[in-house]
Amino acid sequence: MQEKIDKLKNLKLLFVEDEEDLVEIISDTLKKLEANFLTAKNGEEALGIIEENSDIDIIITDINMPIMNGLLMIKELQKRGITTPVIIMSAHTEMDFINEAKELGVDNYLLKPFDFIKFIDLVTSLDIE
Repeated sequence: MQEKIDKLKNLKLLFVEDEEDLVEIISDTLKKLEANFLTAKNGEEALGIIEENSDIDIIITDINMPIMNGLLMIKELQKRGITTPVIIMSAHTEMDFINEAKELGVDNYLLKPFDFIKFIDLVTSLDIE
């Protein structure tokens, strides 16, 4: 596991999530792991962060958010030619959204409640160029 944590430290992550409690839990844990990460409250805010940070390695996004949801954000990333890998975080009840995300080319998703071990396994298994 230490090898995966070391790999995680070399990545720059963007978490897009509107639930403040979850963002706080994720942020606290990532800080303890010395990970490099940014957060956004919705897809629109995330797009601005992505424009200012071309070195983001992985985007982890919720689907249901105000202003711009995760699926619309993914469509906008594709329009802009941004190919950063995306991981969807979703509740079990959102299978329609997960299926739509797959149609958009997103193969990686985590079901809520958020599991850090699964998260670290998934993030460190992605082929980042």
